[in-house]
Amino acid sequence: MAPVLIVSYSPDSSWSWPVTAGIFVWFVGFIYETVADLQLFIFSIRKRKGQEIMKTGLWKYSRHPNYFGEIVVWWGIYICVLPLNCSLLLAISPLTMTYLLLFVSGVPMLERRYENHLEYQAYKKNTPAILPKWSQ
Repeated sequence: MAPVLIVSYSPDSSWSWPVTAGIFVWFVGFIYETVADLQLFIFSIRKRKGQEIMKTGLWKYSRHPNYFGEIVVWWGIYICVLPLNCSLLLAISPLTMTYLLLFVSGVPMLERRYENHLEYQAYKKNTPAILPKWSQ
């Protein structure tokens, strides 16, 4: 949240096109992540026997749409601080979150959980991990 704190307390911060663009990107990511989480929540409640893998809704286009939304949220926040002199330093926040979700705690942990699951392996072959593939 460093970018948000810096913008909040920065005397040279003002409303500009990057702030508008960043808020828009943040909003898109937030909605995307929320919809993905809601779809997974509903799926987990209504899940039938033998139906273990979520493959509908946003989950049809990527295996981790909630993480995609989370990454977009962080980059939206970063876009808001682009006009500030310290914006390059503040890239550490979205870079760290993107790295953690892609290579440490997000995708790798869940992928390991299903490494021996046949249905998931078939899903994995046809569905990208993070970036949505809309032509399916």
